[in-house]
Amino acid sequence: MKQETNLTGKVIYPNDPEYRQARMNWNPFTNAFPIVFVFAQQKEDVANAVRWARENNVPIRMRSGRHALAKDFSQTNGGIVIDTSQMREVTLDKTQGIATVQAGIRVGPLVKMLAQEGVLAPFGDSSTVGIGGISTGGGITVIQRTTGLISDNILAATIVDANGDILHVNENENPDLLWAIRGGGGGNFGIITSYTFRVRCAPFQVGIFEIVWPWEQLEEVIDVWQRWSPSVDERLGTILEVFSKTNGLLRSQGIFLGPKAELEKLITTLTDVGSPIKVFIDEVTLLEAIDFWAPNEPLFDTQNTTWSSAWVEQFLPEEGIKAIRSYLEKATGSESNFFFLNSGGAMNRVPSQDTAFFWRNTKCYLEWDASWIEESETQKNIKLVEQTRIQLQPYVTGSYVNVPDLNIKNYGQEYYGQNFARLRKVKAQYDPENIFNFVQSIPPAPVCDHWHKN
Repeated sequence: MKQETNLTGKVIYPNDPEYRQARMNWNPFTNAFPIVFVFAQQKEDVANAVRWARENNVPIRMRSGRHALAKDFSQTNGGIVIDTSQMREVTLDKTQGIATVQAGIRVGPLVKMLAQEGVLAPFGDSSTVGIGGISTGGGITVIQRTTGLISDNILAATIVDANGDILHVNENENPDLLWAIRGGGGGNFGIITSYTFRVRCAPFQVGIFEIVWPWEQLEEVIDVWQRWSPSVDERLGTILEVFSKTNGLLRSQGIFLGPKAELEKLITTLTDVGSPIKVFIDEVTLLEAIDFWAPNEPLFDTQNTTWSSAWVEQFLPEEGIKAIRSYLEKATGSESNFFFLNSGGAMNRVPSQDTAFFWRNTKCYLEWDASWIEESETQKNIKLVEQTRIQLQPYVTGSYVNVPDLNIKNYGQEYYGQNFARLRKVKAQYDPENIFNFVQSIPPAPVCDHWHKN
């Protein structure tokens, strides 16, 4: 009989005083009662936890930043949660242009630390998201048109596989696994304990802007923004956010990796639309730009939220924009919104099959969120998000795996496009027994697939 593995690291059980805190998640809608939490201090703790879970037949969940957006993704009743959030070491090698980063650090602290060293790394709009989770799903950011996605910058990783073995992943060792973790979604192939990323020299000047319009001008603003933003200078990343009619906010913000004078010229298309209430343009350091883009925020939200997302390959027609307006008139939560982020540039120059991230021919990314506080509002909001997805279906394609939508039935196709079949083969190679499984995880390819090929 094999020796029973002991759990190592900081181990928390349901009767421990820290259990309640350990269960908390950024989105309170995601809640479960695992039988044990392991806060790993080193990769061996992760390996021991996987072995222990196998020996005791306990389902495994992994997490780094607690930003899981769907139930059952990072915690499950009766499961073990293997948490890397206390592993936060960063090693920077400026001459090689690489940073090796443990999986527990949050995006905000990481990109600020690198900015202080004169280094630019991709950052999204939330400072509290864990680098562990965002990276494998693609990792869209405001500077993706310059740097590519976060996953495009993964050069290597250390990963604990389904046997509890520690694997090194790079172009020479386990190259199929490197391909898969560059966009194949978190939690499918193993538990990543550290990444090695490509990083760049930071620009000296960074331009930032914010434009606010009356909410009623949303059709005109969306249409001009969507036609202008995908082909504007690649150094310019921009979002457009339209909040619920109840909230009444309509704004665009952006970051330009260059001087203010150039930025002012580039955004005239936007400042000329409708009748802006506010136009703000400034030139700042990279550190200030990160603070502007991803300000510090509380680790846990108080509102329940549900979402869906899609990629836009053709401009949205009038009917598509109408569906957006209708959603924002019905979604009454103060944080409910439609969010657009421009694509193109470096992100779209990577061929679809070169990494697991498939959506390389898009003009922008689209996300809609519904928030609510009262339990009685839950079903109404879930239904509204789903109806809107159905209404937008003719005009959009796919969905973003980092913003999972449990209503999507054919999620493999929606998240991974034509890369789904290859991802299933990699899964079969590294996790044939499907130990790392959860709602919407990648199932291993059936064994008979390999027979036909020979």
